[in-house]
Amino acid sequence: MCAVVDMVTLRRTALLPCLLLSAILVLLVLVVWLPQGDVSDCDPAHFPCGTTYRKKPPLVAKEGLEFGRDSPLIKECPGQSFQAWRLLHFLKSSVSIGDDVLLEPYLQSWDQLIIFMESLGPVVSFFSQKVSDKVALIRRLARQHQERGSEGGQAYHSLSSMVEAEQKHGVVHFSRRTDSGCRTLLRLHRSLLWLALTLNGLTHMPDKQGRLKTPGELSREAYQVALAPHHSWMLRQAAELVFLALPDRNHFLRLVCVQSQQEAEPVLRTLIHALQLVHGRTQLILEQNGMLELP
Repeated sequence: MCAVVDMVTLRRTALLPCLLLSAILVLLVLVVWLPQGDVSDCDPAHFPCGTTYRKKPPLVAKEGLEFGRDSPLIKECPGQSFQAWRLLHFLKSSVSIGDDVLLEPYLQSWDQLIIFMESLGPVVSFFSQKVSDKVALIRRLARQHQERGSEGGQAYHSLSSMVEAEQKHGVVHFSRRTDSGCRTLLRLHRSLLWLALTLNGLTHMPDKQGRLKTPGELSREAYQVALAPHHSWMLRQAAELVFLALPDRNHFLRLVCVQSQQEAEPVLRTLIHALQLVHGRTQLILEQNGMLELP
């Protein structure tokens, strides 16, 4: 009898790596093969997107607040690639002029967020690669305009100047997909909201039963607000694998170099405020130009 039990346990243990590998391969196929579009892009071949997700107002940061004045010192965290202070630095730099967002610091902020996502494990890294491709596309478009000397080389200096230049040159279209900076920015913009909402959830207090939601649960809730309304049915199913694979809360705390929930809250709120400010300005730029639903 014991031999039979041991054999069953052994088989289950041996299956675990296979199941994980299968999940990763499914994600890879879905991310590479499926189109990354809006609800309007869904068709019977990829199943209907559905209409069960409702959009909520984005988090809004007050423009008058200053970074760092009343904020904890976000310290260097030895032995890891992601550094919260570096992300904060680029976020601050991107909103250093008027009501606009400087493009290169904005993309450098995404460089840091990609490192953050890659630190969450191999499953999440499949999705971070798609984000990395979008950042690279905008940089390539900026470099091409720089080489041509368009608008004195300043066409991609900021988000507003990029939007203006692409509309002027007919690069962005409102009825069909194009590899424009504006369309790519919109996808990054939605992902930024997802990350900000997920981090915001990590600052919440325990419920009445004293339970804290897991990062997977928080990420799922944020996804349903920020990204699910724009994804096909199959991409939403793939996202579920990511939520299941996310590490525990302590892993997130270590990434921002803190040891406890109490210590993490002021650090996270500093980062969230910066993300909110960048997101809010980007939202306004896209909204003013009618670009919140680009195909």
